[in-house]
Amino acid sequence: MRNAFAAEWIKLRTVRSSHGLVIALGLVLAAGAVLSWLIVQDYDASPAVEQAKFASADSSVVITPVAQFLVAALGALVATSDPRLTALTAVPDRKRLLAAKTALVATAAVVLGTAALALSIGSSRLFMGDRPPPIAPWEDLGDVLPWTGAAVLSILVTGLVGLGLGLAVRSTAVAVVVVGVLLWGIPAITPMLPPPWNVDASAVMVPYLVWEVAGVVEDAPLSAPAAVAVLVLYALVTLGTGTVTLLRQDA
Repeated sequence: MRNAFAAEWIKLRTVRSSHGLVIALGLVLAAGAVLSWLIVQDYDASPAVEQAKFASADSSVVITPVAQFLVAALGALVATSDPRLTALTAVPDRKRLLAAKTALVATAAVVLGTAALALSIGSSRLFMGDRPPPIAPWEDLGDVLPWTGAAVLSILVTGLVGLGLGLAVRSTAVAVVVVGVLLWGIPAITPMLPPPWNVDASAVMVPYLVWEVAGVVEDAPLSAPAAVAVLVLYALVTLGTGTVTLLRQDA
């Protein structure tokens, strides 16, 4: 298992696409910091009546969906970087190979997600200073931990979803498109459904599940434990599909 994990790590860090995804995440973090700074500057220059209407300057709200997508793309890349499954020559046990890929994606997702959230929240906090709500959505570290934990969990899940889809379709491009539809396409459509379907359908979409897991939405359709269960179900279904495909397909 250790050797299989090391081999998968070497492949991941030597593929240019993975470097591009990390660079893209860094650029998004920089853009988020600039956005947070601009919001704070606009807030300071506005009268008190207008200040009360401002949204939060916390850039992690913007960073999280992008991080979800990029880590999902990374998961798809881990699954499809070896289209002919030449790794089976070194690791004939397909279950062990799958375990190594899963462990690698999970580790990368948690590390990248935690780093992205820490940097975005830290930079936002630096710019917000001691300004009151609504520009600052939390007063201390304890207030932001539920959101951070939920966001990192969602990034972990989307990474595994990308891995599962990549194993199932054996195409990075197709897997990335499907992830984009799951994260952005369908969630943009569900609010347009007639009630109560719009609420019920939106409640199980990944972008909304993050807020429900964090417990920051009043009268949320799903409780935090139920939202966690739905997120886990996303990973189980896609990974399960990818596992069946990997175990049954020809090398």
